[in-house]
Amino acid sequence: MADVPGDRRYLSSHEWAIEQDGTITIGITAHAAEELGELVFIDLPKVGSEVSAGESFGEIESVKAVSSLNSPISGTIVEVNDELESSLETIGESPYEGGWMLKVQPSDPGEYEGLLDADAYASQLDG
Repeated sequence: MADVPGDRRYLSSHEWAIEQDGTITIGITAHAAEELGELVFIDLPKVGSEVSAGESFGEIESVKAVSSLNSPISGTIVEVNDELESSLETIGESPYEGGWMLKVQPSDPGEYEGLLDADAYASQLDG
């Protein structure tokens, strides 16, 4: 079972979000990275793009499957981890640190509190 850090919030579709100084950083969970296996491609949006809670912001492709990446919150992208394009292995090696994907300025900060906490996400994985 993958570790589920308690300092962030989660979507049931295996994305995580953490609030830092009013900005929300987004990535995929260790469980998602393990399930995907060897990654071959990622498609992330550009800085300045808008994302909507629960909707796709890009895709990640492994040798097994192509998966949509869903945004936990709505807002404007203020930073994209461009290093992932050339080093996809970072997502599997460090999904909660170096493998982050987007930083978003939330349009509704209250959405963050509505996400799953670590215990709720972990119990979903156990189910």
